[in-house]
Amino acid sequence: MPDPILYSFRRCPYAMRARLAIAQAGLPVALREVVLRDKPAAFLEASPSHTVPCLVHGPNVIDESLDIMFWALGQNDPDGWLIMPDTGRAWIARADGPFKHALDRTKYATRYPEENAAEHRASAMTFLFELERQIDTWIFGRPTVADFAILPFVRQFAFIDKEWFDAQPLPKVQRWLDQFLHSHDFARIMHKYPQWAPGDAITKFPPTG
Repeated sequence: MPDPILYSFRRCPYAMRARLAIAQAGLPVALREVVLRDKPAAFLEASPSHTVPCLVHGPNVIDESLDIMFWALGQNDPDGWLIMPDTGRAWIARADGPFKHALDRTKYATRYPEENAAEHRASAMTFLFELERQIDTWIFGRPTVADFAILPFVRQFAFIDKEWFDAQPLPKVQRWLDQFLHSHDFARIMHKYPQWAPGDAITKFPPTG
């Protein structure tokens, strides 16, 4: 059977975490870079949600980023990312729910003119202050899937205004994010790929080296 196909978009935090897990598991996929303003027909036919990431493996389609993470690590988890307390899933749920809700209304304030961006930024910070109390280098003292499911969204929030973020009293969260941004894990998922079109040569992911 051919390698699974992963429809992705480099800067999307959901796609980032899917690529992180696939790279960690060492599972080869054919990566197809999607430009969100110009989605190809093959992607729209494959993805029920029409959003990245979307993994196509034969007749099977995995259309949720967390499901892709657990699918990949369920096949190969060399560093035990899946070994974490039950509360790990609760942290991920809070990041995907209230934190992401507040993040969007802070980053894309013009899309929500009826919303108060400052209040949403404060709500996002409430989550980060709680995360600050939880982190000991990592959320559970060692790398787990919770870290890599949440970090892409904290990165997105931080870079709304990085100077402001760096001035906040979040030293553990800031070190946690910084070690991620300077890691091999991050570097190998952030290679730039051209927009995929039918007939293009297969782009192998994860990259070697």
